Amino acid sequence: MAVSLSLVLLTGIIVVVLWRSGYLRLWPTLTVALFGFSLASTGIAPGIRDAITSVAGWISSISF
Repeated sequence: MAVSLSLVLLTGIIVVVLWRSGYLRLWPTLTVALFGFSLASTGIAPGIRDAITSVAGWISSISF
């Protein structure tokens, strides 16, 4: 849960920055958002969630 909330917050910040800088347009943004919602309801969604969790775990295990 914490990983998905952090990921949502991070991507939300990125979207706002891109929107304010002018790199993001309305129609491509809506298309990608609709694609994401459609993808979330398919059978591949658990695999994507597991991959994101795995990458997040790998990143957190790196010590500097």
